[in-house]
Amino acid sequence: MNRPTNRHEGGRKNGDSRGLTYVTGTVTGPKGKTATVMFLVDSGANYTLLPHKAWRDIGLKPMESIRCVLADGTTVERKVSECLIELPQGRRHTPVMLGEKGDAALLGTVTLEVLGLILNPFTRKLQPMRMVLA
Repeated sequence: MNRPTNRHEGGRKNGDSRGLTYVTGTVTGPKGKTATVMFLVDSGANYTLLPHKAWRDIGLKPMESIRCVLADGTTVERKVSECLIELPQGRRHTPVMLGEKGDAALLGTVTLEVLGLILNPFTRKLQPMRMVLA
């Protein structure tokens, strides 16, 4: 799937007029192996989720397991690790959920905050967040 960086898709799906935002990123494992991933920016997800093939290819190892609630209310358990993520807007270490086969790549709010980014709800583009020290 070839999509440009920070792309906004405004198509309708099942009567839904909300757009989707994708961003291409590079993830790096502990031994320097990299993978390029097309992430769906999901402002409702806490953690970033790496697809099974991507985290296996870069050599991530599970550190712990967490339970997550999906949008439909279903509870699932996923393993968690850390990696370096690089987006066009910057690069930082971030916690990531290790996806199982069939899980899609998601860019969650923890990673966005670590990078100092927010998803603008009107333009559906990533932009620098206003940093507050209070």
